[in-house]
Amino acid sequence: MKVGDRIRVKESVVVYHHPEHRGQAFDLKGTEGEINAIVTQWKDRPVSANFPLLVQFSKKFKAHLRENEIEII
Repeated sequence: MKVGDRIRVKESVVVYHHPEHRGQAFDLKGTEGEINAIVTQWKDRPVSANFPLLVQFSKKFKAHLRENEIEII
């Protein structure tokens, strides 16, 4: 997977920070987006992120996910 790939969430992933459902449980399963970044560094230091893929779903909504939770379209 690389930055710019179109993806679809294949696993049930519940988030609480979706702008249209703030504070409520929202399942991302079946939602499509684009990989915006792969988090490997923070302030020029290497990190081992638990959720390394930053996915942009809409203009206002991004989420960090794991590789096993998504599939390339």
